[in-house]
Amino acid sequence: GSRGHLLSALDASLARLGTDYVDVWHVHAYDPATPLEETLQALDIAVSSGRARYAGVSNYCGWQLAKAATWQLAAPGARTRLASTQMEYSLLQRGVEREVLPAAIDLGIGMLPSSPLGRGVLTGKYRNDATPADSRGASEHLAPFVAPYLDDTASRIVDAVTTAADGLAVTALQVALAWVRDRPGVTAPVVGARTAQQLAAALSVEALSLPDEICRALDDVSAPVHRYPDHDWSTL
Repeated sequence: GSRGHLLSALDASLARLGTDYVDVWHVHAYDPATPLEETLQALDIAVSSGRARYAGVSNYCGWQLAKAATWQLAAPGARTRLASTQMEYSLLQRGVEREVLPAAIDLGIGMLPSSPLGRGVLTGKYRNDATPADSRGASEHLAPFVAPYLDDTASRIVDAVTTAADGLAVTALQVALAWVRDRPGVTAPVVGARTAQQLAAALSVEALSLPDEICRALDDVSAPVHRYPDHDWSTL
């Protein structure tokens, strides 16, 4: 997260891409070994020099996001306002709803959900212990990435998504992607398409709107457990 490393990495990326700028540049993770203001200064330099149009962060927890955004807002015009935060968010991972998403909404920062299909599990490809040969789950390197979402809880959620898809005559992918796309505070999901066919399937969701009753059912089956201090004490 140091200023020197970040700017050198950005310049190397621009050279590989053969372009003078990127549309959005994200710091991939919070670096506790580097002062936050130094990391954020790299974003300021990248935008002011024209190497990036906008800047954001990734994998910052709630207090880290709020601290970074507030620091940038403390000097309007002199510092680059954070435009977005990229976080894993899907029916199988709703942890951002605890602190990150409320902070992003309050601060006017767009949420870009990564792994919106639950690392591929929400497509239903792993149902009934199946592991397609061309899937991440079949890869020695990526199987541990998928494994946490192959438990009984995830299975119940995938079954609900599949049932909803059957009822709407669409695919499980479309249901899962439409759900996260329409969540409050979400700007656009980040899809990890590996083929043109996968990209076309993801883009087909544009025309789909889930009925309210389907959304409520999916909300219920995937609801995370939030306790103090998130509990609504006004109901007591």
